[in-house]
Amino acid sequence: MLTVDYDKLGLEPGDRLLDIGAGLGRHAFEAARRGAIAVPCDLGHDELIGCLDTFGAMSAAGEIPTGASGVPVRGSALELPFCDASFDRVIAAEVLEHIPADVAALAELHRVLRPGGTLAVTVPAWLPETLCWKLSRDYPAPAAPGGHIRIYSLTVLRARLLQAGFQPTASHRAHGLHSPYWWLKCAVGLHRDDHPLVLAYHRALVWDIVRRPRVTRLADRLLSPVIGKSVVVYASRPRRAGDGIPDRPAEQPNATGQTEGVDVAA
Repeated sequence: MLTVDYDKLGLEPGDRLLDIGAGLGRHAFEAARRGAIAVPCDLGHDELIGCLDTFGAMSAAGEIPTGASGVPVRGSALELPFCDASFDRVIAAEVLEHIPADVAALAELHRVLRPGGTLAVTVPAWLPETLCWKLSRDYPAPAAPGGHIRIYSLTVLRARLLQAGFQPTASHRAHGLHSPYWWLKCAVGLHRDDHPLVLAYHRALVWDIVRRPRVTRLADRLLSPVIGKSVVVYASRPRRAGDGIPDRPAEQPNATGQTEGVDVAA
């Protein structure tokens, strides 16, 4: 289930893409399928091992084109283990709402993105997120360990990007079918996964993700602009005369310091 539109991101074969806060690596996997050198980066060791296993399976199945690869790396968004201007594209999907120093994290993403490169940031959209907070006291942090610490409006998110040196461009919302599911969970209790309505809605979402029927695709397209669970903003790192940084990285991203990285090439 992808949140980012890769055409809007401008991803091309051979691009070096950082997926920060990658979790299980869904966006990195799709980038590798499209011919990119994908680097899922996360603090969770188990998640990165899972990414490595999936990249291996994809390579064995011939899903990763020649020249593309997957390189899981352990690291923090506040202190990335990469050289300046290492990446052509960066994705930060559902990450900023967990980080107290969100502008500092964006500044790090700006540092590792090459001039002229593009960033895609996704966060929970204001309306669906506000309703979740109102329906359940257990939804945000600190009640939920590692939970959301703030709610972004589109205006605030664009302002944060500008503050970090990015130039925001396009935006859209995604996952219109998912907001009612989370409102339902918040209403009946976040830990009531056995509730009949929650179970039924979850089965419907899984059916949608696996089968992608036309009826749910149409419903999602109609609902996403209004109640989409996530908002996505695309931004560029402007080119500036005299910054001394090449427009495109000359080498594959280098990890430095205490990191864990493994290259799984096709």
